Amino acid sequence: MGLWDKIRGEFVDIIEWTDDSNDTMVYRFERHGNEIKYGAKLTVRESQVAVFIHEGKLADVFEPGMYDLETRNIPILSTLQGWKHGFESPFKAEVYFVNTRRFTDLKWGTKNPIMLRDPEFGPIRLRTFGSYCMRVSDAALFITEIVGTDGHFTKDEIVEQLRNLVVSRAMDILGESKIPALDMAANYDELGKFISERIHPDFEAYGLDVTKVLIENISLPPAVEEALDKRTSMGVIGNLNAYTQFQAAEAMEAAAENPGGEASAGMGMGMGFAMANQMGQSLMGNQQAQSGGAAAGSPPPIPGAKQYFLAVNGQQVGPFAPAALEGQIAAGTLTNDTLVWADGMAEWTAASAVPDVQSLFPSSPPPIPPG
Repeated sequence: MGLWDKIRGEFVDIIEWTDDSNDTMVYRFERHGNEIKYGAKLTVRESQVAVFIHEGKLADVFEPGMYDLETRNIPILSTLQGWKHGFESPFKAEVYFVNTRRFTDLKWGTKNPIMLRDPEFGPIRLRTFGSYCMRVSDAALFITEIVGTDGHFTKDEIVEQLRNLVVSRAMDILGESKIPALDMAANYDELGKFISERIHPDFEAYGLDVTKVLIENISLPPAVEEALDKRTSMGVIGNLNAYTQFQAAEAMEAAAENPGGEASAGMGMGMGFAMANQMGQSLMGNQQAQSGGAAAGSPPPIPGAKQYFLAVNGQQVGPFAPAALEGQIAAGTLTNDTLVWADGMAEWTAASAVPDVQSLFPSSPPPIPPG
């Protein structure tokens, strides 16, 4: 090996980029005067692309691999500027390494609630947020359209613009879908796919590719959520009267076990009895209304006695026990022509044709015999 070969071997360039950050998208390989010596070694690792810029123009794009930068191996270089001076070549070029790996967990969301027309609740305001993944698909276009001459371009410099694109398309899709707010949780995957398809051309114009869009949550304003929680609670409670009885019993038990003293226990028991009494009066009033307004304190129907419904002015009233039917007869509400019905009867029948009801009417004397 000659002296000249030894000197050239010691000064052979190695152009490479080892990235230890998680946010760098484009890195410019810095060198004095941007000179590239003849025979330089270019190493492009997986998930990288090297872009050469010569005199402000894009010269070439190198995919992953190892390259010897010689004119016989890379003809594009000889067309830009010859290697006339060999070791001291005046060839100048900027080398940009573009990170092509996937950038994940990029957040998006609405800054303010959006107005939508819900088929169940009417006009509502919704907030929504999620995440998306993207990667550089066209390094040359990305540098030309977005990066420019930035020597260290990070994802933070573009995520705000991308977030606005995602939010804009997402809100448009939510408005067009007309999916009820309560059913949106069952459609997160479908909505995410629609958003991804809708924003793909917008990302593509930047040399980017959106690989996935996820919806993490669609929520209502706090006031609406509070009202919805109350509505849900009512549905869970079910029978309100039974729940009131249970609460009264719980209150009495808690008051009786309170170590605060007899006064506290007596107060708790008094409150429980008052609640139970009020509930009992309410239930009694409902029973009286259903039995045709029977007087307070009336005994309940005799077990096993047949009860009849009456058709009065085209409305169904009752049921009435035999004792209550006598009161209806005395009031003139029940006559021989009144239609009645009881369990076991096939259809409504005139009272005069129902023996049990007919027997309640006062007997009329037979006709006076002639002369």
